[in-house]
Amino acid sequence: MPVHYRQGCTRKQASRVAFVIASCAMSALTVWAAAGDHKSLTEGGNVRIGAYYFDGWAGTDRFVTKRMLAEFPEREPIWGWRDDSLEVMERQIDLAADHGLAFFAFCWYWHDNGQAINEKAIKADPLHTGLELFLKARNNRRMKFCLLVANHQGFEIKGTESWKQAADFWMPYLKHPQYLTVDGKPLVIIFNSAGGDQAGFAYFQEAARKAGLPGVAIAACGNGMPQLGYTHRTHYNVIPGYTAGPQEHKYAELAEAHAQAWGGSREQPYLPEVTAGWDARPWEGPQGHGKEPGWYFPDRTPEQFAASLRDAIGWMDKHPDQTISERTILVYAWNEFGEGGYIAPTKGDPEGRYLKALQSVLADGDTPRR
Repeated sequence: MPVHYRQGCTRKQASRVAFVIASCAMSALTVWAAAGDHKSLTEGGNVRIGAYYFDGWAGTDRFVTKRMLAEFPEREPIWGWRDDSLEVMERQIDLAADHGLAFFAFCWYWHDNGQAINEKAIKADPLHTGLELFLKARNNRRMKFCLLVANHQGFEIKGTESWKQAADFWMPYLKHPQYLTVDGKPLVIIFNSAGGDQAGFAYFQEAARKAGLPGVAIAACGNGMPQLGYTHRTHYNVIPGYTAGPQEHKYAELAEAHAQAWGGSREQPYLPEVTAGWDARPWEGPQGHGKEPGWYFPDRTPEQFAASLRDAIGWMDKHPDQTISERTILVYAWNEFGEGGYIAPTKGDPEGRYLKALQSVLADGDTPRR
């Protein structure tokens, strides 16, 4: 998720570094080919797991920093750094669905910052390439999708009129047959909950009803007052020591910080978020994007990730009155390679061990729902 420090990033394309190891390449081909089996785990059942999708890997290489290439080449996806082709999107859909992932929550960006809507700039933004390719994919019926509105610094939506314009722009997405719903209402997640607008959200609900929808489920990341119009809560991620200096910590600490954040109410149910990791060193310092150094958690394993998913399911089991009937978990993230939160197969994980870990959790119980 491009948080505030991504603003002002250089747009120079980073040079590519070859990272070819024969055994890894063979494993990558294996997991790539396995996606063609089309044996989806996302049919029916009682748990629904989705992942945030950040498309910083289309159009330019501005998020592939020199430090990423030099120190973290293993994070390159098995299909390469660029994901802006229909073939790659269709393969991602198959990989995700074959391992039980039910939906992508695509990061969506406003233009221009704090101003009236600039539809031309929004439609031309490479950060929306993944979303548009998903809509064109021949196999998109295998997954659902929703929007994560990344209304942080550089992409802020300010004022009631701008929120009204955003609502009108989003409506065709919300009416798409593959759009994710909560209690029959399309789910829209707001990253910067403090930037919401009560009158704008009221208009959003009314516009949805006029469009033939029963309303909108508007989820705040972190805290979001129901009085403002937030019907639900969740998180994008929870990061201890975000700018506390470069210190190595355990994934167990990160997982515990997330578990401590789980909590909702009947009035405002919570969708638990589980992290696949946090290590943003590729974006820190002059060889990155200039992000201020913070804690990193490099000891993540597929087994620990699976344990976090099981903890989230256990939390929902114990607190059905604090979550939604669809029992939905959000994973940070499918492809946050720069921040160290990803479950997509990479050169360092060509066999897709994190996807297999997710699959194993779903196999513990009933088949997951869509």
